[in-house]
Amino acid sequence: MGGGLLVAGTTSDAGKSVVTAGICRWLVRKGVKVAPFKAQNMSLNSFVTREGAEIGRAQAMQAQAARVEPTALMNPVLLKPGSDRSSQVVLMGKPVGEMSARGYHGGRQEALLGTVTDCLRELRGTYDAVICEGAGSPAEINLRRTDIVNMGIARAARFPVVVVGDIDRGGVFASFFGTTALLSREDQELVAGYLVNKFRGDVSLLEPGLDMLEGLTGRRTYGVLPFAHGLGIDEEDGLRVSLRGAVRDSVVAPPVGDDVLRVAVCAVPLMSNFTDVDALAAEPGVVMRFVDRAEELVDADLVIVPGTRGTVKALEWLRERGLADALARRAAEGRPVLGICGGFQLLGERIEDDVESKAGSVDGLGLLPVRVRFAVEKTLARPVGSALGEPVEGYEIHHGVAEVLGGEPFLDGCRVGSVWGTHWHGSLESDAFRRAFLREVAAAAGRRFVPAPDTSFEALREEQLDRLGDLIEEHADTDALLRLIESGAPSGLPFIAPGAPA
Repeated sequence: MGGGLLVAGTTSDAGKSVVTAGICRWLVRKGVKVAPFKAQNMSLNSFVTREGAEIGRAQAMQAQAARVEPTALMNPVLLKPGSDRSSQVVLMGKPVGEMSARGYHGGRQEALLGTVTDCLRELRGTYDAVICEGAGSPAEINLRRTDIVNMGIARAARFPVVVVGDIDRGGVFASFFGTTALLSREDQELVAGYLVNKFRGDVSLLEPGLDMLEGLTGRRTYGVLPFAHGLGIDEEDGLRVSLRGAVRDSVVAPPVGDDVLRVAVCAVPLMSNFTDVDALAAEPGVVMRFVDRAEELVDADLVIVPGTRGTVKALEWLRERGLADALARRAAEGRPVLGICGGFQLLGERIEDDVESKAGSVDGLGLLPVRVRFAVEKTLARPVGSALGEPVEGYEIHHGVAEVLGGEPFLDGCRVGSVWGTHWHGSLESDAFRRAFLREVAAAAGRRFVPAPDTSFEALREEQLDRLGDLIEEHADTDALLRLIESGAPSGLPFIAPGAPA
């Protein structure tokens, strides 16, 4: 086939990631060898490939949807925000430095177009089809000159573009029209049409608007996807989407034992890889919530301090809000606390940071006998081991190097009483280990909670990806999508004024 498609969006969080995954799953079920691609991703949710490259978790999820192994080719540029004004730039899976937004868009981004197109070319030479995901909106006219992820990559590859709009937000017709009308004539030639996402109700009521939209733009709508709960898996950013991102709503499945287990996740600044807790949310009887006040920890059976791109900043935030004192009280009372990556580091005694925050020597919370020194080189690994008598695997993404000075061994970290700490992301996705850990938590919390004996996180993820594929197959014009992927955008698409300068 050798073709492809760019899935753009009217806004961030319009559903580009899940639509791309759904198209990948639909295609692979048809026997098409397909790969996902996102030229540039801004996200604090990342993943480590088997070759030790860091990419966005959304692209790892899309690779799973396509039933292929994720690689750095699928996300050559990853930006990891460290503040409102700067990000760490990860190129081909390895960090190459911090850069301000002005510096990046002032020239560095445009210089990366060659790398991006080389990666896409290699994927096109290996796969029958490549489904690209855009970023934000293609109509960010202030950034178009240096764009390498939306119309820039579509133009370079001559890929057709389908624009996704979230009708649940309202204003989807204006968003479709306005997005198209703000593009240059050359860009508009590649915009084949639209895909409505998250529709509730009777589609026949929407059809007159779709007909009018086609009359105004000369472009058809390729499908209306219904609203579906629990499909926001591995989203890119934001606490709001993380609450939606659990693979199963906690209220759906009743507890196996007599009690539920309440888990509170501290919503620390620059929270990274909040997908770590999705595996807990998949357990029947586990009730998850994100918290930012000390009083919200009182009735929690387990408190998780998650990963963060700003360990020292998160430490200050915990102290300012009284959460640090609440965690110390929990530890003294033998009530469970789990720190993951940055959350593990700040539970230690001391942090030496001349790299991330450049704060120098900082006192940690002192709940674990650990000292952390930040190294310039980032640790990227896929460790495998055992804990609590069960096999477990995960992935590591951190600059902090931990020196464990005591306690009981726990993965790469340690445990003291009911306080655990580890750098390993994704460890809770190992089913037997997760069940063993939850039994320990329930015992320490005095809860008659029993983990379900048959919850398979991998099976649930596959079920979710199949649901995404079903949405595309059942609610999109798949024959027309396939023609787009094979043959490109239709010729003769009309220009919509005013258009942006070329």
